[in-house]
Amino acid sequence: MRQVTVLGSCGAFPEPGRACSGFLLDWDGYRLVLDLGYATLPQLLAHVPDGAVDAVVITHEHPDHCIDLHGLFRIRHYGSAAGKLPLYCTHGVLDRLGGLEPDVDLHDVFDVHPLPGHHRIGPFELTGLSLPHYVPNAGVRLSADGVALAYTGDTGPDPLLAELGRDADLFIVEATDRDGETRRPTRNLMTATEAGAWARRAGARRLLLTHFWPGNDRAAAVAAARAEFDGEILAADEDLVVTLDR
Repeated sequence: MRQVTVLGSCGAFPEPGRACSGFLLDWDGYRLVLDLGYATLPQLLAHVPDGAVDAVVITHEHPDHCIDLHGLFRIRHYGSAAGKLPLYCTHGVLDRLGGLEPDVDLHDVFDVHPLPGHHRIGPFELTGLSLPHYVPNAGVRLSADGVALAYTGDTGPDPLLAELGRDADLFIVEATDRDGETRRPTRNLMTATEAGAWARRAGARRLLLTHFWPGNDRAAAVAAARAEFDGEILAADEDLVVTLDR
């Protein structure tokens, strides 16, 4: 089984019945989590009841991408899990979460590896590229057996997006579509139209839009991306499963 399950799809804060950014990648039984924003932990536990994932990747320190890592920490710290959990994250993530646990060392649970950078994670080659955002943010590319998945985290438009998603079988791209975004002097988020354009430039096979601003019309986001990208376009939806076999 090689698949991605959407744990959460909202940006900033979750809509009712939804969660913020999070994805569970299952590759022949190796389970890796990409981001754990608000309300993603219950979603994760519905698929992995004991929280026994093999690795976690956090793109940046904003709570809509990392706050439920704290809950996973508590499961591992107070539960019966053996060994440390590999955590690949940008600078600042543990500082944010450490304020919630001043009497406990997060390194007791997590084996921390820095992003951006290059790492071997189980069956995957991970490449983390620095992409523009309000805080350090790493776009992530995971490759195994000729299959590539890429995920932007949060980002403004940047030429490295084409490198990150080059020929990816699945390119997960944030499409916040916040009002006035394209008029901002410094870009730290993107629109669905821009997501489609960068997926096209990257030559990706499939595009998964995510990080929807609460209240936005997701069908309209897909239509906007389709104006730029003629491959398959999906809108992230909680519990959506996307297979990665070619």
